[in-house]
Amino acid sequence: MLNFAIQTARDAGRILAERFGRTLEITNKSELDLVTESDLASERLIIERIKTYLPRHAILAEESGASSPADQQPGSEWRWIIDPLDGTTNYAHGYPCFCVSMGLEYNGRMEVGVVYDPMRDELFTAERGQGASLNGRRIQVSPVNSLSGALLCTGFPYDVRERSEFARHFANFIMNAQGVRRDGAAALDLAYVACGRFDGFWEEGLKPWDVAAGALMIEEAGGRVSKYDGAPLNIYTPPVLASNGLLHEQMMRVLSL
Repeated sequence: MLNFAIQTARDAGRILAERFGRTLEITNKSELDLVTESDLASERLIIERIKTYLPRHAILAEESGASSPADQQPGSEWRWIIDPLDGTTNYAHGYPCFCVSMGLEYNGRMEVGVVYDPMRDELFTAERGQGASLNGRRIQVSPVNSLSGALLCTGFPYDVRERSEFARHFANFIMNAQGVRRDGAAALDLAYVACGRFDGFWEEGLKPWDVAAGALMIEEAGGRVSKYDGAPLNIYTPPVLASNGLLHEQMMRVLSL
């Protein structure tokens, strides 16, 4: 399953890279939420590949929603959770920070995660119980144990203008951490926590396809993911707090201010 996800994500990423920087057909799902022809082409490749080689697997995709094989009811044992282009706004503006994300769930538990950044040719992978890797080399979370020395990352929800608490959290982290970044591709941000580039991440309003692969990656790299109050993470009900584990309690305290 992991090898299948790796090859599929690479092929989908190649579509994105080939079209990057060209004039694109862009439509708006909402005032701030975009979809490009590249999203659709990438998703089409992934879905066709799954249906061809793994026809009994269900699919949850950002652009086309949920689908199950004809002979199965929703709630299939195996389900792929895919984001064909995470970072669409970046992509549409020619900002080279985006990725393909694929997660495989078995009976409600994530088992495989792949995040592929085609612009840097960086492939992040995880398999439950087998650790996490970047381009085939084992990765682990950072050893930073103080929030004052931490580089954090977040994202702005599409309805950020309606979330007064987000501005408060953002301001509090700026005042307590060494630095805060906002790159606009949550799946990639989570992969960066897994490999130690970021020490922690928090965000509201995410969707399952933003979180599925990256959350498993962080756990397999020795980190921790949860809700803001420390409760177990459910990828279908954000918000998400992720860290190297050493900073988790400190970040929870800031989020409670």
